[in-house]
Amino acid sequence: MRRLLTFRDFDWTLLGMVLLLCALSIMQVHSATLHTRFSGFMYRQMIWIAVGLVGMFILSKVDYHRMLDWSQWAYWVFLVALVIVKVAGHKVLGARRWIALGPFQFQPSEWVKLILVLTVARYFANLGGRNLTWKEIFKAFAMVGVPMLLVLIQPDLGTTLTYAPILAAGLLLGGINLRQASILLLAAVVLVGGAWSSGKVLKPYQKARLTSFINPDNDPKGSGYQIRQSKIAVGSGGLWGKGTDNGSQTQGYFLPIPYTDFIFAAFSEEHGFVGAIFVLLLYFLILMRLIQNAQTAADLPGSLIIMGLVAVLTFQIAVNVGMVIGFMPVTGIPLPLMSYGGSSVLFTFLALGVAMNVRIRRFVN
Repeated sequence: MRRLLTFRDFDWTLLGMVLLLCALSIMQVHSATLHTRFSGFMYRQMIWIAVGLVGMFILSKVDYHRMLDWSQWAYWVFLVALVIVKVAGHKVLGARRWIALGPFQFQPSEWVKLILVLTVARYFANLGGRNLTWKEIFKAFAMVGVPMLLVLIQPDLGTTLTYAPILAAGLLLGGINLRQASILLLAAVVLVGGAWSSGKVLKPYQKARLTSFINPDNDPKGSGYQIRQSKIAVGSGGLWGKGTDNGSQTQGYFLPIPYTDFIFAAFSEEHGFVGAIFVLLLYFLILMRLIQNAQTAADLPGSLIIMGLVAVLTFQIAVNVGMVIGFMPVTGIPLPLMSYGGSSVLFTFLALGVAMNVRIRRFVN
């Protein structure tokens, strides 16, 4: 007998932790934009979270097997969207990343992450988890590599990098062996080295951002400025922080874009080491909950979907937090559920909706 799906099967514990992070995000966006021309961003963030919640509940009710069937068509649609962005996209600070839809800005590259998670999961699930051939590995690389190149030339290095963990998770869970992984790793090192030295793939400012974190004091007013101010903000927070709306680096406008890329630095300044650890603990619990849902999924495609999402979220969290404390280069990767931004918020909630979908259907007989 087929068991009816109800919201009783929803992962309310996971949702509770997610909403707590969203509440902290709203509070910090308000503080980071206080007395600036961006002071209304808190309300926009609330709207995006509300829209994301609706989208999450909708996606949780659509059978993820249907999503897998649709993913191949969505993949091509979004490839076309990325081409349109490059040709006629809205240009901001020298980069074309958005398509203007009336008063809203649509960033296809953020949505491509979800499409890639589904596409890669479908591809490896169809292979049945057996040992991969080199032909199958190269097809997977092409599948992810094409949108990576289209996003890189926008240029948007940060979002480009977030596609890589999707491929890595698919290969690891899809059946790649140690010898193949070693060869690919060596090839990646050679290609990255060649791309770096050629000067044709990365622009000079992108190289400066990728290397300035090693010694930001070499250019304190240029490429090292962001990391220096971020580290000052994190360190000045001490154990308990300076209190909401009281961060000298944040409120003094020294910390760059404290409501997006450097929101964790702003939060750490105002809420200290204790607040920062609390946020990191929340992220850890959310990721562990998702992994648990992947382990209890009804089939291989469900597990691959959730682990692909875990790979993306883990990468974004690690890079963003590492960036603000000077352990990673500045790449413009937002902190999930914390950084301001409609595309990022919607992607995260829709991704969680797909994960909830997999969880709910593990009860279907």
